[in-house]
Amino acid sequence: MGPSLLQAYRRRWWMAVTAVIENLLCSAVLLGWGSLLIMLKRQGFYSHLCTVNDSVVVSLGNSSGGEVEEWLSCVDQEEMLNLGFTIGSFLLSATTLPLGILMDRFGPRPIRLVGSSCFGLSCIMMAVSAYNPPVLSALIFLALSLNGFGGICLTFTSLTLPNMFGALSSTVMSLMIGSYASSAVTFPGVKLIYDAGVSFQVIMWMWAGLAGCVFLNCFFNWPTEGFPTPDEVDYSKILTLQELPSSDQKTVGERLSQKNGDIQHSTEKLPNGSDPAPSSVPFRRSVFSPIFLWSLVTMGMSQLRIIFFMGAMNKMLEFMVTHGEEHPSEQLVIEAEVKVGFYSSIFGTLQLLCLVTCPLIGYIMDWKMKECEEEKPAPPGTEQRYMQQSNGPKRDRKIQKVTNAMRAFILTNMLLLAFGICCLIENLPLQILTFILHTMVRGFIHSCCGGLYAAVYPSNHFGTLTGLQSMISAVIALLQQPLFIAMVGPLKGDPYWINVGLLILSLAGFLLPGYLFYHRRHLLREKQARDKKAVGQEMEALNQGNGYKPHSNGLAAVEA
Repeated sequence: MGPSLLQAYRRRWWMAVTAVIENLLCSAVLLGWGSLLIMLKRQGFYSHLCTVNDSVVVSLGNSSGGEVEEWLSCVDQEEMLNLGFTIGSFLLSATTLPLGILMDRFGPRPIRLVGSSCFGLSCIMMAVSAYNPPVLSALIFLALSLNGFGGICLTFTSLTLPNMFGALSSTVMSLMIGSYASSAVTFPGVKLIYDAGVSFQVIMWMWAGLAGCVFLNCFFNWPTEGFPTPDEVDYSKILTLQELPSSDQKTVGERLSQKNGDIQHSTEKLPNGSDPAPSSVPFRRSVFSPIFLWSLVTMGMSQLRIIFFMGAMNKMLEFMVTHGEEHPSEQLVIEAEVKVGFYSSIFGTLQLLCLVTCPLIGYIMDWKMKECEEEKPAPPGTEQRYMQQSNGPKRDRKIQKVTNAMRAFILTNMLLLAFGICCLIENLPLQILTFILHTMVRGFIHSCCGGLYAAVYPSNHFGTLTGLQSMISAVIALLQQPLFIAMVGPLKGDPYWINVGLLILSLAGFLLPGYLFYHRRHLLREKQARDKKAVGQEMEALNQGNGYKPHSNGLAAVEA
């Protein structure tokens, strides 16, 4: 039996800190594929597909014993391993739709328990298959699938935790997304341990034990019910419980948990002025709205761009060294492997920038939101106009959120264009800038999309819409496998024309902020109409309160 919501609220900082660490070590670690690919090839996974004529024997000195280490590498092996990465990365995004539906029904606790178990099982399967790769190489597909599924379970459940932090919710949310995006640094870190002489099997068994710790932390600290949004529950009331006697705390805490449980299984929000209840907005209307449809275009294109670069990065770097020579010399092959490993380590290390850059996009999404505080209803006998003057002018919350999302998407798309341009330049030192831009785009794009959905859609549609968007983006990202095959096959390792095509597709990302600009103007017109109507009603109320009556041009007197 898990803790109550009141107990979880008291442990919210422990849960937040551990969730960031767990996301960093166990969520989207599969995105550090470049380093994992090198370890799998050195372990001999699918090396039996390499023939003598079509393979390259790579020789490197082992840093631990000084012995020369050799392994086979060929196109067939890379295509098969990249297929495993494609399946794993697909599950990393595609399963968010069923996870969102299940989490709305059962809460994040059981999903997080299942996710940590699947991640631990994936590590065990990779450790076992490494004992006999020629026979057990096929297990790598199931291991990568469980790795991707378990990672997205941990990530998705942590996104509801910021609801307990009030004004800091966006900052905590950006840290969660940043730790998810930065988890690509984990496999490069593991590769450093592997290069130091620690066996691949020992590393995977230790990682499985870490997943067990994640399971126990969730079992003892995460509540059985979900985390309601601040619009549904006033978390400030929970703070008052700490000042009550223990008997009163128990009574009110049970009442609050029962209230939150009812909210979790309902589709209504608390009244909020003139806004309609979320249940009055059909889900089909949200799905077929222009904002959601344009977001599918932007997110799908961005996801394909990001995933393709991760899967093909090693081959791109290798092409920059060998310049596409069909039969490179042994010295050139060794030089290519050394530089690919070096730049892969740099790419993995730079993933930690997500923890620094994601709060920046969170700051943009929260720009001037403190000036959009909901106005409390005026007490009886108090003039509403006087209350507004005393509190100062207020910004419309929805308009400000849309404005911030528009600016955030414009910035993200500009960075994506710069990233695409850098990919076209065959210069190895310049690729460090490419890595930085890639890391920023990957962290920014999810924060932008989540903030936009929270601004324009009802809260009971948020999880399902986010899951649906992630699933469709994952389906589009599956195109990276045929693109990779085309690059290593007909194009002979040259990614230039593929990068040109993806750069042109990146321009479609500006269609969403363009529509948001149009939608913002529409909301401004509606606000002006509401304000004009409210001023007219206020003036009429003031005239009636001062004893004035409408003139009748003397007709009433004549009739009298």
